Amino acid sequence: MKQTAVSQNSAPKPPYEPASSDAQDCQISAGICREARISRDPRFDGKFFVGVLSTGIYCRTVCPAVAPKEENVRYFDSAIKAAQAGLRPCLRCRPDSAPGSNPWKGTNTTLDRAIGLIEAGALSGEHGLTVEALADKLGISSRYLNKLFTAGFGTSPKQFALYRQLLFAKQLLHQTQLPITQVALAAGFNSIRRFNEAFQQALQLTPTQLRKSSQKSTAKIDEGESAKLACSQEMPAHSLSLYQYYRPPLDWSAQLAFYRLRAVEGMEWFSDNVDPHFHEVINQDTPLEYGRTLQLEDIRAVVHIVHEAPLYRFKITLTLTPDSPLSGLQKLITQVRRILDLDADMQLIEHNLQHLTDLKLSSKSGLRIPGAGAVFEAGCRAVLGQQVSVVQATKLLNILVEAYGERFSLNGREYRLFPTPQAIRGASLDELKMPGARKLALNALAAFICEQPEASVDEWIGVKGIGPWTIAYAKLRGLGDPNIFLHTDLIVKKQLLASVAEQRGLDIEAVKQLDYTALAQRVSADIAPWGSYLTFQLWSNA
Repeated sequence: MKQTAVSQNSAPKPPYEPASSDAQDCQISAGICREARISRDPRFDGKFFVGVLSTGIYCRTVCPAVAPKEENVRYFDSAIKAAQAGLRPCLRCRPDSAPGSNPWKGTNTTLDRAIGLIEAGALSGEHGLTVEALADKLGISSRYLNKLFTAGFGTSPKQFALYRQLLFAKQLLHQTQLPITQVALAAGFNSIRRFNEAFQQALQLTPTQLRKSSQKSTAKIDEGESAKLACSQEMPAHSLSLYQYYRPPLDWSAQLAFYRLRAVEGMEWFSDNVDPHFHEVINQDTPLEYGRTLQLEDIRAVVHIVHEAPLYRFKITLTLTPDSPLSGLQKLITQVRRILDLDADMQLIEHNLQHLTDLKLSSKSGLRIPGAGAVFEAGCRAVLGQQVSVVQATKLLNILVEAYGERFSLNGREYRLFPTPQAIRGASLDELKMPGARKLALNALAAFICEQPEASVDEWIGVKGIGPWTIAYAKLRGLGDPNIFLHTDLIVKKQLLASVAEQRGLDIEAVKQLDYTALAQRVSADIAPWGSYLTFQLWSNA
């Protein structure tokens, strides 16, 4: 599909005016939705869906089909709301591939946490929780949890989780050649019969019918997607590829530079010439591929990430070890999306950055949160980075992974995983040339996570040697928390004061007289819930 170019000046801009008659379906007004769908604006992809009442389907804003008449259209801010209205997903634009969107972000922390747990598979699979157990984990009653989901999506938590599973299965059926039984397992179903029944009931097609229609159809959301299917005979064993979309803008070069400066040999890598076993080269002048290893429960994987900028997507190739269960595949994809921060609404975030009255900020467009592999990894990076340069911290990190990270071989190449808490809790850490107190902090943090795996990151504060800055950094890069403004960071403080001085026309002596704590608190309140993006903007200006 050829995307229609949209002028930055003419396209709809946040904050969005409230919807009128369809407020229960979509928080964005019908007028803005119409503009976005007619122009096929990729910045709105996944922020709302277009229900076409005359055909009974719902589409993404970038759907290549002929635009329906406005009187035949109804707008929804989530796929499940469209499904609740009796609509089925379009087979051309594939709403299952749209970026995620959280219109409630920052307004309901409990709903945020509930959705995060559901996306991590809390209600699916053989060991899935009951709704009552999930509510207990959130510290609320199951009745209140159901009330939150009914208000937000018009359905129950269980049905929300089930529809997410089905859309992931649909994505696998479209984009891979995994056998249907394995698709069911990867989507969190324990019974193929239950999978077939749920799939047909929700999507009005059987998995087999969808797979056949996908193979026959030549009408794709772009011209390149039909060229190759993942899991073909040319792919290495235990591999599959999925396209993961995002809403522009995205500054991939800045994200790559951040990863490269902090990279660990054997665990992360970069390639200017893309591996021919996995991808074609799209642009010879750009270092397209970022790769790293990931471990998630029983899954060990090698992840190859290639940016396809013209199509606003990444091609993610996952190569799993033979003993890795497919049932964790959806969690792994969710982890990769979190690492790349693909669900961020950059249009809204940048609008808020540009309207900070205290600062004169030269913001860089498309700057996202470059995530770490896991929250423990982010915590270790924070501890090792205390009072040293990024270069020195990266050297220490490489030594740590070399000494305590598990090695494994896949397709003739050796890789390393980041050390587990179990490997660090009793380690001597003699290889690390740093103060003993920091070594003990790593041991203590690892022991705490081993003994209390369900504890929140905020509870790390009870661990000796772990302070608020380390916790904030771990939440920022390990959880993708969007609202971490690291105002106590020395670089952030220096850049923030410089920006304020420029905005107010102050000299250095006058800046020193400012009440920094009050200033930081005011800026933090103004930018909420997007403090993390201000942190990275200030770091990037250093």
